[in-house]
Amino acid sequence: MLVTSKGRYALRLMISVARAGEGEKVALRYVAEAENISQKYLEQLAHALVGAELLVSVRGKGGGYRLARPATEVRAGDVLRAVEGDTQSVACDGLDGVCPREDECSTVAFWRGLDRVIEDYVDGVTLAELARDDQRDAIARMLERLAKL
Repeated sequence: MLVTSKGRYALRLMISVARAGEGEKVALRYVAEAENISQKYLEQLAHALVGAELLVSVRGKGGGYRLARPATEVRAGDVLRAVEGDTQSVACDGLDGVCPREDECSTVAFWRGLDRVIEDYVDGVTLAELARDDQRDAIARMLERLAKL
């Protein structure tokens, strides 16, 4: 999986909103300044995140964005898929079941396994974990869980 600037910046945006606290609104201009990301770019990402029902847009004076559900229920994978599309690691028709060589291909099982590991990892880390100051410990715990698979 190649995570582009869309995925990286969308995670940073969501972490900023999560750190504000449940139900709290965050203006994109503050995130743009704090994270050194273009506000215009954040607006595009926020639009996709609202469409994926991960953020809620609050209009009017004092408006901004807030999480659509608790940070403990939002997975890093949800955010990445909302802005990147899928999390497939390689363009392989066998992964979608439409390759005429799928039954005889010697690599499709490898790509499926790699995709499963990626999915398990990005879906095993919540926004709440990423938003905590001790996120490195949370990531280390996730890596330990994956190592036991």
